[in-house]
Amino acid sequence: MSSQEEILSDGRFSCVARDPRFWEMPEKERKVKIDKRFRAMFHDKKFKLKYTVDKRGRPVNYTSTENLRKFYALSESDSDLSESDSKELVVKKKKKKKGKGEADS
Repeated sequence: MSSQEEILSDGRFSCVARDPRFWEMPEKERKVKIDKRFRAMFHDKKFKLKYTVDKRGRPVNYTSTENLRKFYALSESDSDLSESDSKELVVKKKKKKKGKGEADS
């Protein structure tokens, strides 16, 4: 087998190195950026499916949420907001639970 340098030095394949169609996609651009309106799909139960077998029938143990995180990313401006918003939601839920406990007694 020839090395990569030998292949690129061959006149027949020299255009491959310069042609942007054959370049590898940068890490930044691999994931689709979504805004804060759709951040619920990362933690909502409606979007979560648990897979037990892959498409070839082999046993696996992962969820669709992992696939969502693999292909989608929150936009940078919204990711900061989402972290603070998620903390606020947890605090609000705790307050609601405390409020319900006091009302029952």
